[in-house]
Formats: sequence, structure tokens, C-alpha cells
Amino acid sequence: MLATMVALVDPEGHCLQANSALENILAVSRRTLRRGSVLDWLVDPTQMRETLALVASNQVSTSRFDALMRRLPLGTGELPVHVIVNQTEWPDRVLVEMLEIEQQTRLDREERTLGLAQANKELVRNLAHEIKNPLGGIRGAAQLLAMEIDSKELMEYTGVIIHEADRLQALVDRLLAPHRRAQMVGDVNIHEVCERVRSLILAEYPRGLDVERDYDTSIPEFRGDREQLIQAVLNIVHNATQALAERIGAGDARLQLRTRVGRQVTFGRRRFRLALELHIEDNGPGVPEAIRDRIFHPLVSGREGGSGLGLTLAQTFVQQHHGTIECDSAPGRTVFKILIPLP
Repeated sequence: MLATMVALVDPEGHCLQANSALENILAVSRRTLRRGSVLDWLVDPTQMRETLALVASNQVSTSRFDALMRRLPLGTGELPVHVIVNQTEWPDRVLVEMLEIEQQTRLDREERTLGLAQANKELVRNLAHEIKNPLGGIRGAAQLLAMEIDSKELMEYTGVIIHEADRLQALVDRLLAPHRRAQMVGDVNIHEVCERVRSLILAEYPRGLDVERDYDTSIPEFRGDREQLIQAVLNIVHNATQALAERIGAGDARLQLRTRVGRQVTFGRRRFRLALELHIEDNGPGVPEAIRDRIFHPLVSGREGGSGLGLTLAQTFVQQHHGTIECDSAPGRTVFKILIPLP
């Protein structure tokens, strides 16, 4: 379903056709919309009137501007929108598209993130393959050298080489992991995923961490890879517990798993009638501002010694379910929100 509000109008602005997104935003029926004018939908219709005239008279083929849209019934608020007016194949018809400014900004950010994620995946995959072969040679040479020497001191050096080669091999394997295994698709209950993650985290942190649950049990099952989603949620939760280290030590760390059904949710330039919203909230110090826009990039970590792969893998697994991850962070409250379309 299109996320953009779309109307087909005549050169004077009378509405001839409208899509469901426009109906939902204005909260009126399509029949009512067709009895009105696009000029009535804007707080100041001057620019719309002028633009329709320019496009209809073939002086320009397309034009864009920002405007304030009236919410109907009148008086229920105003909505900042980005308006695009286009010619059509019919000389007496003009296509008007409107997108919420906030939504446009979010979509631009999603597109940049998705583009970067694809580029990063290709880079990481190619780099990992390039590293694997010489790494195996280094390890093999160190093993052969260890068999030829008698000095205990030199043996320690070869042991360091082998150990570090193994560590790098493990890192490379983690980089390649999402691309190796095909999805095992089945019916997924998101609360079973959450409960599995919760049990794993409480086993790791039996004291000092309170893991709260706030579930909407009406959420239906959906098709997906249960193990991938467990790993995605676990990576985000692990990221949170590492940030909560001081609070766990003090005994007042809090983590909440909250599920909701989102209605008419837009992401990836599409509007979905229903979507799963899984909120993972913690009361930690927040994501450092310096890396806030890059936390899903590979090898970017906010803590000393972090691999910077956990959130990258989480994003990859969620994207494979046609979803996305959003992050809202401030000192004392960080929320990661996973969005996945529901049937």
C-alpha cells in the first residue's frame, strides 16, 4: 500500500480520485473527498492554486513545495506536508502527492540506512573472504614453526600468533554468518522469541537486572525465521546489558520488552495495515552522541573492546523479514523499536 497521499484533480483543484492513505489522514470517505477540492485541504491554498495552473498549462511538468494541511474535521490540527504536483497523460488531469514532512525525513533516513547497509554488507563480505585465505596461511605457518623450535620463549610467540589468528577467524565467521544460512521460515510467535531471550539474559544476570514484560497477547503469529529473530533481539538486549553494567552493579538496572500492534504504519516507503512493534527499552546511559547515527554500521561500537557486529547482524536479520529497526536514545532511556509487517 502506498504511504503517500495521492489525489487526481482537475486544473481547478476539484478532486476526482483519492487513495486510502489520503482517506485515513483526513478521516473522511473517498466519496466525500471527491465532492471537495484539494485547495480546501491546505491552510494557505495560494501556492497550490498557482502550481496547478502552471502544471495544467504545461509551463512546468512537475513542482514541489511544503505546505500545512488541514486535518478534518476542521480545527483538529495542522499537518506539515511535502507536496508534489505532476502532469499526467491527460491534459485536464493533474496528480497531487502529499507526504508528511516527518515521514519524508524518516523515509530519507531509512533509504540512506538501507543503502549503506547493502554497501556495507558487500564490503564486509568481500573483505572477509579476502582475509580468510592469508589468515589460514599465517596460522598454518605458525603451527609448523612451533613444531620446529625448542625455545619456550619462542613457543609463546607462536602461541600468540595462533591464538590471534583464531580470534580473527571467529570475527570473520561472524561477519559472514548472515550470508551463509538460508532462512528457516515457519510460524513465529513473537512472545516465544521474547521469553527465550528473557530467560537467557536472566540466566546471565540473575541479580541487579529487572527484565519487565508488557505484552499485547492479541498479536498474531507471522511467517519468519524464529532463530534469526531470537538472535536479533538477543543482540539488542546484550547491547543494552553491556551499557547497563554500572546499574546492574548498583542493583537498579531495568530492561523492558514491550509488544504492540501498530496500525497504518509506514516504513520502507510503504504503509502497512498492521505491523509488529517490539520495543526494547533500558534505563542505561544512552547511545553516545558521536556514534548515534552509525550504530548499525559494522565494526562501530560504543564500548571498549566491542566488536561492533551485534546491531549490524540484528538489522540484517530484521531486514530479511522486510522490517526495520529504529533507535531513540537519551541519558536514562534508550528504546530500540523493531517493526515487522503482520499478515
